[in-house]
Amino acid sequence: MFEKGYFVTAELKVKDKAMIADAKSALKILCEKTLKEPGCSLFTLHHCSENEDRFILWERFEDEAAFKQHFVEPHTKAYLELDLTEVVQFFQSDVVGG
Repeated sequence: MFEKGYFVTAELKVKDKAMIADAKSALKILCEKTLKEPGCSLFTLHHCSENEDRFILWERFEDEAAFKQHFVEPHTKAYLELDLTEVVQFFQSDVVGG
């Protein structure tokens, strides 16, 4: 289904439960802008059904360099400056070949 690449799964926790709607809105904007980055082919937001203050990001970049570039992009810096979420868990993986 997917080609090999630099896959990331990140679990985020909203720091202040009163800010869940704001975090969701900001994350949706981050996803839209990140998908326009060269080297990014997947950046999908999931909202946890069991914990309303948790979000999951599924990401695929061509390589680690494209992933690192994501963090110097203005839209990523702007999201991080909002300080709405913290990373709970982070996994980097790749597709298992046949």
